[in-house]
Amino acid sequence: MTEKPPIRIGVSSCLLGAAVRYDGGHKRSPFVTGALDPFVEWVPFCPEVEAGLGVPRPSMRLVDDSGRVRLREVASGRDHTAALERATSRRLEALASLELSGAILKKDSPSCGMTRVKLYAGDATPVRKGVGLFAAGLIERFPSLPIEDEGRLNDPVLRENFIERVFAYRRLRDLFGSDWTPGDVVAFHTRHKLQLMAHSVSIYNELGRHVASVREIDRVGFAAGYESRFAAGMAVPASRGRNTNVLQHAAGHLEDLDSPARCELANLIHDYRLGLVPLIVPVTLLRHHARAGDVAYLNGQTFLEPHPKELMLRNHV
Repeated sequence: MTEKPPIRIGVSSCLLGAAVRYDGGHKRSPFVTGALDPFVEWVPFCPEVEAGLGVPRPSMRLVDDSGRVRLREVASGRDHTAALERATSRRLEALASLELSGAILKKDSPSCGMTRVKLYAGDATPVRKGVGLFAAGLIERFPSLPIEDEGRLNDPVLRENFIERVFAYRRLRDLFGSDWTPGDVVAFHTRHKLQLMAHSVSIYNELGRHVASVREIDRVGFAAGYESRFAAGMAVPASRGRNTNVLQHAAGHLEDLDSPARCELANLIHDYRLGLVPLIVPVTLLRHHARAGDVAYLNGQTFLEPHPKELMLRNHV
Protein backbone atom coordinates (compact mmCIF):
# COMPACT_ATOMS: atom_id res chain seq x y z
CA MET A 1 0.00 0.00 0.00
CA THR A 2 1.32 3.43 -0.95
CA GLU A 3 1.82 5.62 2.11
CA LYS A 4 -0.13 8.85 1.97
CA PRO A 5 1.95 12.03 1.95
CA PRO A 6 1.79 14.12 5.13
CA ILE A 7 -0.63 17.00 5.48
CA ARG A 8 1.49 19.89 4.24
CA ILE A 9 0.73 23.50 5.09
CA GLY A 10 2.61 26.42 3.59
CA VAL A 11 3.58 29.03 6.16
CA SER A 12 5.33 32.37 6.36
CA SER A 13 8.74 31.50 7.83
CA CYS A 14 8.59 34.20 10.49
CA LEU A 15 5.58 32.43 12.06
CA LEU A 16 7.80 29.40 12.69
CA GLY A 17 10.28 31.60 14.54
CA ALA A 18 12.72 32.20 11.68
CA ALA A 19 14.45 35.59 12.01
CA VAL A 20 13.61 36.78 8.49
CA ARG A 21 11.59 39.94 9.07
CA TYR A 22 12.71 43.35 7.87
CA ASP A 23 14.02 44.19 11.35
CA GLY A 24 15.84 40.89 11.77
CA GLY A 25 13.18 39.53 14.10
CA HIS A 26 10.40 36.96 13.85
CA LYS A 27 6.71 36.60 14.71
CA ARG A 28 6.60 33.08 16.12
CA SER A 29 3.02 31.85 16.43
CA PRO A 30 2.23 29.66 19.46
CA PHE A 31 -0.65 27.99 17.61
CA VAL A 32 1.47 27.21 14.55
CA THR A 33 4.53 25.96 16.43
CA GLY A 34 2.58 24.42 19.31
CA ALA A 35 -0.86 22.87 18.94
CA LEU A 36 -0.80 22.32 15.18
CA ASP A 37 2.83 21.31 14.74
CA PRO A 38 2.47 17.55 15.54
CA PHE A 39 -0.17 17.05 12.84
CA VAL A 40 1.34 18.72 9.79
CA GLU A 41 4.51 19.11 7.76
CA TRP A 42 5.35 22.79 7.35
CA VAL A 43 6.48 24.23 4.03
CA PRO A 44 8.06 27.58 4.99
CA PHE A 45 8.61 30.53 2.68
CA CYS A 46 9.62 34.17 2.93
CA PRO A 47 9.02 35.86 -0.43
CA GLU A 48 11.01 38.98 0.44
CA VAL A 49 14.11 37.00 1.42
CA GLU A 50 13.67 34.78 -1.65
CA ALA A 51 13.55 37.95 -3.73
CA GLY A 52 17.03 38.78 -2.45
CA LEU A 53 15.98 41.72 -0.27
CA GLY A 54 18.11 40.60 2.68
CA VAL A 55 17.79 40.58 6.47
CA PRO A 56 17.53 43.16 7.88
CA ARG A 57 16.10 45.27 5.06
CA PRO A 58 14.41 48.63 4.67
CA SER A 59 10.75 48.85 5.68
CA MET A 60 8.44 48.47 2.67
CA ARG A 61 4.83 49.09 1.80
CA LEU A 62 2.28 48.59 -0.95
CA VAL A 63 1.72 51.61 -3.19
CA ASP A 64 -1.15 52.17 -5.61
CA ASP A 65 0.56 53.52 -8.72
CA SER A 66 -2.26 54.48 -11.08
CA GLY A 67 -4.08 51.21 -10.35
CA ARG A 68 -0.93 49.06 -10.37
CA VAL A 69 0.05 47.81 -6.90
CA ARG A 70 3.78 48.05 -6.31
CA LEU A 71 6.20 47.20 -3.47
CA ARG A 72 8.39 50.13 -2.51
CA GLU A 73 10.75 51.06 0.28
CA VAL A 74 9.17 53.54 2.69
CA ALA A 75 12.14 55.89 3.00
CA SER A 76 13.73 55.83 -0.46
CA GLY A 77 10.80 54.81 -2.65
CA ARG A 78 12.96 52.17 -4.32
CA ASP A 79 10.77 49.72 -6.23
CA HIS A 80 11.11 45.95 -5.61
CA THR A 81 7.96 44.82 -7.41
CA ALA A 82 9.69 42.95 -10.23
CA ALA A 83 12.05 41.08 -7.88
CA LEU A 84 9.18 39.98 -5.65
CA GLU A 85 7.05 38.92 -8.62
CA ARG A 86 9.90 36.75 -9.93
CA ALA A 87 10.40 35.18 -6.49
CA THR A 88 6.66 34.59 -6.20
CA SER A 89 6.53 32.87 -9.58
CA ARG A 90 9.40 30.55 -8.64
CA ARG A 91 7.92 29.70 -5.26
CA LEU A 92 4.42 29.04 -6.61
CA GLU A 93 5.86 26.70 -9.21
CA ALA A 94 7.67 24.77 -6.47
CA LEU A 95 4.56 24.63 -4.28
CA ALA A 96 2.48 23.17 -7.11
CA SER A 97 4.21 19.80 -6.74
CA LEU A 98 3.93 19.60 -2.94
CA GLU A 99 0.18 18.94 -2.62
CA LEU A 100 -0.46 21.59 0.02
CA SER A 101 -3.58 21.24 2.12
CA GLY A 102 -3.52 24.85 3.35
CA ALA A 103 -1.42 27.95 3.98
CA ILE A 104 -0.98 30.36 6.90
CA LEU A 105 0.31 33.83 6.06
CA LYS A 106 1.69 36.76 8.05
CA LYS A 107 -0.96 39.42 8.50
CA ASP A 108 -0.36 43.00 7.31
CA SER A 109 2.74 41.99 5.34
CA PRO A 110 3.17 43.74 1.94
CA SER A 111 4.15 40.35 0.54
CA CYS A 112 2.15 37.81 2.59
CA GLY A 113 -0.84 39.76 3.96
CA MET A 114 -3.99 38.23 2.51
CA THR A 115 -6.46 40.93 3.52
CA ARG A 116 -6.65 44.51 4.79
CA VAL A 117 -3.00 45.37 4.06
CA LYS A 118 -2.33 49.11 4.09
CA LEU A 119 -2.31 50.50 0.57
CA TYR A 120 -0.73 53.92 0.01
CA ALA A 121 -1.45 56.41 -2.76
CA GLY A 122 0.41 59.72 -2.83
CA ASP A 123 -0.14 61.80 0.31
CA ALA A 124 -3.56 60.34 1.00
CA THR A 125 -4.28 58.41 4.17
CA PRO A 126 -3.57 54.71 3.52
CA VAL A 127 -6.57 52.43 3.17
CA ARG A 128 -6.75 48.85 4.39
CA LYS A 129 -7.81 47.19 1.17
CA GLY A 130 -4.53 45.81 -0.13
CA VAL A 131 -3.38 42.22 -0.63
CA GLY A 132 0.28 41.26 -0.38
CA LEU A 133 1.86 40.49 -3.74
CA PHE A 134 2.79 36.92 -2.84
CA ALA A 135 -0.58 36.29 -1.16
CA ALA A 136 -2.39 37.51 -4.28
CA GLY A 137 -0.37 35.13 -6.44
CA LEU A 138 -0.99 32.21 -4.07
CA ILE A 139 -4.76 32.80 -4.03
CA GLU A 140 -4.88 33.08 -7.82
CA ARG A 141 -2.78 29.95 -8.41
CA PHE A 142 -4.60 27.79 -5.83
CA PRO A 143 -8.16 29.19 -5.60
CA SER A 144 -9.58 26.25 -3.62
CA LEU A 145 -6.71 26.00 -1.13
CA PRO A 146 -7.61 26.91 2.48
CA ILE A 147 -5.60 30.07 3.22
CA GLU A 148 -5.71 32.15 6.39
CA ASP A 149 -3.60 34.80 8.10
CA GLU A 150 -2.25 34.22 11.58
CA GLY A 151 -4.08 37.19 13.02
CA ARG A 152 -7.50 35.82 12.12
CA LEU A 153 -6.53 32.48 13.65
CA ASN A 154 -6.78 34.15 17.07
CA ASP A 155 -10.55 34.00 16.59
CA PRO A 156 -11.74 30.54 17.84
CA VAL A 157 -14.45 30.28 15.16
CA LEU A 158 -12.12 31.18 12.29
CA ARG A 159 -9.38 28.93 13.70
CA GLU A 160 -11.70 25.93 13.88
CA ASN A 161 -13.05 26.70 10.43
CA PHE A 162 -9.59 26.88 8.88
CA ILE A 163 -8.41 23.58 10.35
CA GLU A 164 -11.70 21.94 9.40
CA ARG A 165 -11.14 23.14 5.84
CA VAL A 166 -7.56 21.86 5.78
CA PHE A 167 -8.51 18.31 6.70
CA ALA A 168 -11.58 18.33 4.43
CA TYR A 169 -9.51 19.63 1.51
CA ARG A 170 -6.96 16.86 2.07
CA ARG A 171 -9.71 14.23 1.95
CA LEU A 172 -11.04 15.83 -1.23
CA ARG A 173 -7.62 15.80 -2.90
CA ASP A 174 -7.12 12.18 -1.86
CA LEU A 175 -10.39 11.37 -3.64
CA PHE A 176 -9.68 13.14 -6.90
CA GLY A 177 -6.02 12.14 -6.83
CA SER A 178 -7.09 8.51 -7.06
CA ASP A 179 -8.64 6.46 -9.85
CA TRP A 180 -12.06 7.42 -8.50
CA THR A 181 -15.41 6.04 -9.56
CA PRO A 182 -18.89 7.62 -9.39
CA GLY A 183 -19.50 5.39 -6.36
CA ASP A 184 -16.46 6.88 -4.63
CA VAL A 185 -17.84 10.38 -5.22
CA VAL A 186 -21.24 9.45 -3.82
CA ALA A 187 -19.59 7.91 -0.74
CA PHE A 188 -17.42 11.00 -0.19
CA HIS A 189 -20.37 13.35 -0.55
CA THR A 190 -22.49 11.23 1.78
CA ARG A 191 -19.78 11.30 4.48
CA HIS A 192 -19.60 15.10 4.27
CA LYS A 193 -23.34 15.86 4.12
CA LEU A 194 -23.76 17.04 7.70
CA GLN A 195 -20.48 18.96 7.62
CA LEU A 196 -21.50 20.80 4.46
CA MET A 197 -24.96 21.54 5.88
CA ALA A 198 -23.33 23.20 8.90
CA HIS A 199 -21.43 25.55 6.58
CA SER A 200 -23.77 26.33 3.70
CA VAL A 201 -27.12 24.71 3.00
CA SER A 202 -27.32 26.29 -0.45
CA ILE A 203 -23.93 24.95 -1.55
CA TYR A 204 -24.77 21.58 0.01
CA ASN A 205 -27.83 21.48 -2.27
CA GLU A 206 -25.78 22.60 -5.28
CA LEU A 207 -23.27 19.83 -4.70
CA GLY A 208 -26.05 17.27 -4.37
CA ARG A 209 -27.27 18.19 -7.85
CA HIS A 210 -23.70 18.12 -9.16
CA VAL A 211 -23.11 14.63 -7.75
CA ALA A 212 -26.31 13.45 -9.45
CA SER A 213 -24.68 14.37 -12.79
CA VAL A 214 -21.39 12.57 -12.12
CA ARG A 215 -21.93 10.13 -15.01
CA GLU A 216 -22.91 12.88 -17.45
CA ILE A 217 -19.87 15.21 -17.14
CA ASP A 218 -16.29 14.46 -18.14
CA ARG A 219 -14.13 13.46 -15.18
CA VAL A 220 -11.90 16.53 -15.22
CA GLY A 221 -14.80 18.93 -15.48
CA PHE A 222 -16.76 17.15 -12.77
CA ALA A 223 -13.82 17.11 -10.32
CA ALA A 224 -13.03 20.78 -10.94
CA GLY A 225 -16.63 21.82 -10.42
CA TYR A 226 -17.07 19.76 -7.27
CA GLU A 227 -13.79 20.96 -5.75
CA SER A 228 -14.60 24.61 -6.43
CA ARG A 229 -18.06 24.49 -4.82
CA PHE A 230 -16.93 22.23 -1.97
CA ALA A 231 -14.13 24.65 -1.07
CA ALA A 232 -16.51 27.62 -1.31
CA GLY A 233 -18.99 25.92 1.00
CA MET A 234 -16.41 24.96 3.59
CA ALA A 235 -15.02 28.51 3.56
CA VAL A 236 -18.29 29.75 5.08
CA PRO A 237 -17.81 29.44 8.86
CA ALA A 238 -20.30 27.09 10.47
CA SER A 239 -22.79 29.07 12.55
CA ARG A 240 -24.34 28.17 15.89
CA GLY A 241 -27.75 28.05 14.23
CA ARG A 242 -26.70 25.73 11.40
CA ASN A 243 -24.74 23.53 13.81
CA THR A 244 -27.85 23.26 15.95
CA ASN A 245 -29.95 22.22 12.95
CA VAL A 246 -27.36 19.59 12.02
CA LEU A 247 -27.23 18.23 15.57
CA GLN A 248 -31.03 17.95 15.65
CA HIS A 249 -31.03 16.32 12.21
CA ALA A 250 -28.39 13.83 13.34
CA ALA A 251 -30.29 13.06 16.55
CA GLY A 252 -33.24 12.01 14.40
CA HIS A 253 -31.16 9.09 13.11
CA LEU A 254 -30.88 7.64 16.63
CA GLU A 255 -34.09 5.68 16.27
CA ASP A 256 -33.44 3.25 19.15
CA LEU A 257 -32.62 5.88 21.75
CA ASP A 258 -34.83 5.66 24.85
CA SER A 259 -36.77 8.67 26.07
CA PRO A 260 -34.44 9.79 28.92
CA ALA A 261 -31.36 9.61 26.67
CA ARG A 262 -33.14 11.44 23.88
CA CYS A 263 -34.24 14.14 26.31
CA GLU A 264 -30.69 14.53 27.66
CA LEU A 265 -29.28 14.95 24.14
CA ALA A 266 -32.01 17.43 23.19
CA ASN A 267 -31.27 19.49 26.30
CA LEU A 268 -27.54 19.61 25.50
CA ILE A 269 -28.27 20.69 21.94
CA HIS A 270 -30.52 23.41 23.32
CA ASP A 271 -27.79 24.50 25.75
CA TYR A 272 -25.35 24.72 22.85
CA ARG A 273 -27.79 26.84 20.84
CA LEU A 274 -27.97 29.24 23.79
CA GLY A 275 -24.17 29.39 24.10
CA LEU A 276 -24.13 27.66 27.49
CA VAL A 277 -21.86 24.80 26.40
CA PRO A 278 -19.34 24.47 23.56
CA LEU A 279 -19.98 22.39 20.45
CA ILE A 280 -17.85 19.51 21.69
CA VAL A 281 -20.40 18.68 24.42
CA PRO A 282 -23.43 17.69 22.30
CA VAL A 283 -21.16 16.27 19.58
CA THR A 284 -19.46 13.93 22.07
CA LEU A 285 -22.78 12.60 23.37
CA LEU A 286 -24.15 12.25 19.84
CA ARG A 287 -21.05 10.37 18.76
CA HIS A 288 -21.33 8.08 21.80
CA HIS A 289 -24.94 7.15 20.99
CA ALA A 290 -24.12 6.66 17.30
CA ARG A 291 -21.35 4.22 18.13
CA ALA A 292 -23.25 2.44 20.88
CA GLY A 293 -26.20 1.95 18.53
CA ASP A 294 -23.98 1.15 15.55
CA VAL A 295 -25.70 3.82 13.45
CA ALA A 296 -23.69 3.44 10.24
CA TYR A 297 -24.82 6.71 8.63
CA LEU A 298 -23.75 8.82 11.61
CA ASN A 299 -20.56 6.89 12.29
CA GLY A 300 -19.39 7.76 8.80
CA GLN A 301 -20.11 11.49 9.10
CA THR A 302 -17.06 13.77 9.15
CA PHE A 303 -19.09 16.36 11.07
CA LEU A 304 -18.65 14.29 14.22
CA GLU A 305 -14.84 14.27 13.99
CA PRO A 306 -13.56 16.66 11.31
CA HIS A 307 -10.04 17.03 12.70
CA PRO A 308 -7.82 15.52 15.44
CA LYS A 309 -9.52 15.73 18.83
CA GLU A 310 -6.17 16.64 20.40
CA LEU A 311 -6.46 20.11 18.86
CA MET A 312 -9.52 20.72 21.10
CA LEU A 313 -10.86 23.29 18.64
CA ARG A 314 -14.49 22.56 19.37
CA ASN A 315 -13.95 23.18 23.06
CA HIS A 316 -14.00 26.90 22.26
CA VAL A 317 -16.86 27.32 19.74
